[in-house]
Amino acid sequence: MNMIFNRLPWLNCFNGRRESCEELLPLSEYNREPVILNVYDLFNVNEFGAARIGLGIFHTGIQVYDKEYTYGGHSYSNSGIFEIMPRTAEIELGEHFHYRESIQLGYTQFTRDEVMRIVEQLGCQFTGNSYHLTSNNCNHFSDAMSRILCGQQIPKWINRLAYFIDCVPFLQRCLPTEWMSPM
Repeated sequence: MNMIFNRLPWLNCFNGRRESCEELLPLSEYNREPVILNVYDLFNVNEFGAARIGLGIFHTGIQVYDKEYTYGGHSYSNSGIFEIMPRTAEIELGEHFHYRESIQLGYTQFTRDEVMRIVEQLGCQFTGNSYHLTSNNCNHFSDAMSRILCGQQIPKWINRLAYFIDCVPFLQRCLPTEWMSPM
């Protein structure tokens, strides 16, 4: 039971360094569950060419054991991670979310119960009130969870616009503050 937390040294691979989290991968070879990244277009802006130049607005979730885990903001200090049925963000989150594609990132050997405990632990880092559109969003969560579950990063193009906006403070100041975080 404590075995999983011995392998999760308080999620130290998410402290800003981009190191591999391979030391967190389970040692058992009995269970291989696919880890899938579900990608959604936000709004219709990606249809009008933004995605063609490598900049788009995307929402993501990690699908494992027939559940999709994703992250969103709210004004409370508890977890902002929640689960939905896979590929149903448009139904569950609203009409601005349009399913785009699923990308298999790898396999995990963590059990269903271990995945639930990982989600619980990630909830301490990904709280609702720490959500930020460019520096702590659903794509950051998906990347963190994928690194733990299968040692893989999500594709860089998914969060490229957020990184770009973060690097150019003028662009961040052009966005409405209510878009940036739920506070």
